[in-house]
Amino acid sequence: MCKLSDSHKTKFGRVNTHIMNRINQKLQEKKKIFSIYFTAGYPKLDDTITIIQNLEKNGVDLIEIGLPFSDPLADGPTIQASSEKALKNGMTTAKLFEQLKDIRKSVKIPLIIMGYFNPILQFGVEAFCKQCAEIGIDGLIIPDLPVDVYNNNYKTIFEKYGLINVFLITPHTSDKRIKFIDSISNGFIYMVSSASVTGSQSGFGEEQTNYFKRIANMKLKNPQIVGFGISGSETFKQATKDTKGAIIGSAFIKHLTKNGVEKIDEFVKSIL
Repeated sequence: MCKLSDSHKTKFGRVNTHIMNRINQKLQEKKKIFSIYFTAGYPKLDDTITIIQNLEKNGVDLIEIGLPFSDPLADGPTIQASSEKALKNGMTTAKLFEQLKDIRKSVKIPLIIMGYFNPILQFGVEAFCKQCAEIGIDGLIIPDLPVDVYNNNYKTIFEKYGLINVFLITPHTSDKRIKFIDSISNGFIYMVSSASVTGSQSGFGEEQTNYFKRIANMKLKNPQIVGFGISGSETFKQATKDTKGAIIGSAFIKHLTKNGVEKIDEFVKSIL
């Protein structure tokens, strides 16, 4: 297995594309992937690093760091509220990069920034990707960046900086579209459990479990990780029966709202 450096770049600033991305390394492990999403700058502006370090310490495999945005269309009320509070706290793209600049001195697991395209476009797509590479971010999830636009305009930039772009599919995504997404992906596919916005639920119905099985039977080259509606141990097990892993967002945000950064260990233990 390729040895991983603390960032994607050499001391001369050139990206070393021969180093295996941490996401790909993690996906090779013979286990189900447990990923957590949280909003950067929530509950307090300076909680970001503490949350990341505590999640890794307690056994989380992969972390999605949410870049708050004023119009988060794919997010449910819990994550929307956390975004609003994070923005009021003073979280910005530049502030997040400042907070994360030394993250690879203490954290080894894969880190993904999940955000909407407008703030990335305002920052400058290449400048954003360059900053991600320099601090050791492994990938991006941009729900409102169409796959065709990415493939035609931005794929070479992402690859230049060693970043994996993760695409979302839903129960309504056509097989043709899914196969196209699979063909241009090089990490995992984010499998949205339903066509609604994010939010936790008590369990998955027959329609969703059939969807999980249908995608599994497509034998895609990229593994799938399920998000939206994972709230506890039961839904985590349901979601990962036919997939590589699952992502918990809203339930963890609710935990942070209630407890702050305390008792993260209890939350993780309640899932695994």
